[in-house]
Amino acid sequence: MSDTAPTYETGHHPDLPPPVTTVGLLGWLRANLFSSWLNGLMTIVGLLFVLWLIPPLIEWAIIKAHWAGDTREACTDRSGACWVFIKVWFRQLMYGRYPADQIWRIDTAYVIAVAAGALLFVPGFRKKHWVAVFLLVGFPIIAYFLFVGGAFGLPTVETPLWGGLFLTLVIGAVGIVASLPIGVVLALGRRSSMPVVKACCITFIEFWRGVPLITVLFMASVMFPLFLPEGMNFDKLIRALLGVMFFSSAYMAEVVRGGLQALPKGQYEAAQALGLNYWKMMALVILPQALKMVIPGIVNTFIGLFKDTTLVLIIGLFDFLGMVQLAGTNPDWLGFAIEGYVFTAFGFWVFCFSMSRYSQSLERKLATGHKR
Repeated sequence: MSDTAPTYETGHHPDLPPPVTTVGLLGWLRANLFSSWLNGLMTIVGLLFVLWLIPPLIEWAIIKAHWAGDTREACTDRSGACWVFIKVWFRQLMYGRYPADQIWRIDTAYVIAVAAGALLFVPGFRKKHWVAVFLLVGFPIIAYFLFVGGAFGLPTVETPLWGGLFLTLVIGAVGIVASLPIGVVLALGRRSSMPVVKACCITFIEFWRGVPLITVLFMASVMFPLFLPEGMNFDKLIRALLGVMFFSSAYMAEVVRGGLQALPKGQYEAAQALGLNYWKMMALVILPQALKMVIPGIVNTFIGLFKDTTLVLIIGLFDFLGMVQLAGTNPDWLGFAIEGYVFTAFGFWVFCFSMSRYSQSLERKLATGHKR
């Protein structure tokens, strides 16, 4: 055995490359799909399920589907989807029974909303606050006169003629825009130190949260007119909008209250130490932080509200899903409900997925170290 101590060569030595199993595609698969035997087994089962489901679905929806034609005779072979049904009823599914020669009014409102909304996503655009004010104040006024008419030479279009995706967007947009500020006020009121204000807010929140939305819509449509003076009546759509608005605001209030309670007490004390009054403290310090923390809950409530708009069918308003069901009951198109439901599901998924992705991007943009 030698007593000579081992010698080590000094100087710069290049780093060894990482193991092949930790980088590239192989490394990603091992880290995300096959990190353990259980995850590997679940991955294999999932792949088998996808291989069992996707090919027949693609074959039915695309390969063997019928695209051309104007009558049900174009879909005599039922081995594939009959998208001719959607093609024939597309206008009704989008606009309901809105007069065909007045549809340009709806399209104009869409263009204005999309153009103004796109400006909010332009980096470096310095007038975003004015665009937001226009979307919240000016656009609703413009949309009202475009949709309803009765002024500026536009013929009046009664709300019973509204329907399809157009009606779904109207109910969803009004409910979403109105429920957030009302929910914030209710959340602040529930945490108020004034007993009367606190009791009123708690009563409002618990009442609307304890009643199903379908019951709210039914009561707003059938029972509410019975309590009005003789000769006074509100449009059915307005009653539905109020019901959806109040129902959603009660849930929104609890989401916002969760953010207010999650905020450290030191933030309240710091704002008070600066000499801010209650409203300045809430507007400048507390609410910006609380709302940022509950963005997932807020968007989740918005998505639920948008999907719940289908319940207006119970009071005779034919929204997106309602128009699909109405078209499916046409004697000339019996038996094509599946295509209608698939089309409706895809439409709702597009809007809900878009809201979800936007909320995630907003979370990343506003992240300030709270993520764990």
